[in-house]
Amino acid sequence: HTALKPPPMYKVVLLNDDFTTMEFVTHVLKVVFGKPADEAVMLMMRVHREGMAVVGRYSYDLAMTKASQAIAMARQEGFPLKITCEPE
Repeated sequence: HTALKPPPMYKVVLLNDDFTTMEFVTHVLKVVFGKPADEAVMLMMRVHREGMAVVGRYSYDLAMTKASQAIAMARQEGFPLKITCEPE
């Protein structure tokens, strides 16, 4: 029989913009992506400085779910947060 390959993993990438606040990005990283506070701040600063950061690696379904949860939260607050999901 053939061995089952693990499903491909997807990188969830947060992109910088000039409107979404640092506090909100940190909040999303903690709430949606389950990051501890110090890691959330570090990732937020990377997005701020470098224009983007990989905030997690998940199966396709989970990556899409987390990305859409984060975007929905941002839109509720009026932020244009952009997130992409890319295959590893």
